[in-house]
Amino acid sequence: MDIKWNPKTGKKMIEKIMAKDRLVILLLAGILLVVIALPSGRKNDDGTEDAIDETAQEISVSEQGDVYAAYMERHLANVLSKVEGVGNVKVMITFKTSAEKVVEKDRETSGESVKEEDSQGGSRTTVNNSSSESTVYVGENGSMSESSTGQNPYVIKEISPKIEGVVVIAEGGDNPVVIQDISEAVQALFDVDTHKIKIMKLNQK
Repeated sequence: MDIKWNPKTGKKMIEKIMAKDRLVILLLAGILLVVIALPSGRKNDDGTEDAIDETAQEISVSEQGDVYAAYMERHLANVLSKVEGVGNVKVMITFKTSAEKVVEKDRETSGESVKEEDSQGGSRTTVNNSSSESTVYVGENGSMSESSTGQNPYVIKEISPKIEGVVVIAEGGDNPVVIQDISEAVQALFDVDTHKIKIMKLNQK
């Protein structure tokens, strides 16, 4: 049954639908990260790794981004297809940045104050400050340490990729009301400027 788009309630509905499959995309991303971490590189006589291994790792990272893009496109199309007048719909999303993981860091700071006196009776105080940080790793049993052996960095936050633009091709893409509904929905979900949203009519041939 077709529904009227309401920006306030629509965003909650879309987030609820997307949350169901969030675990799936995280698992897929985790598998790709494990593949990237596998020590498959071979050393040449000059001590450098084969270029083919570096290329394989770059492809794995690219595939991870493709999985996330397909996930977002599928769910946005699914939601928009339920809006009155939209009909069959295709979606393409491009990203300005890739996903970013923020890892936990142990930070240490120290300071030292040195006072010097000269022969004239004057004095001078010098303050030296230093700081250092190290990545915190977590093992399979949940224990944390600063050793990376057999462990993974402890991720405290994941930043989603920033969307560059959205293209929507829908059956109702020539209807001004439908175009406005789609545009408002995309803006509410992804905080994308209007000029970065392109809506067109779907060719049924």
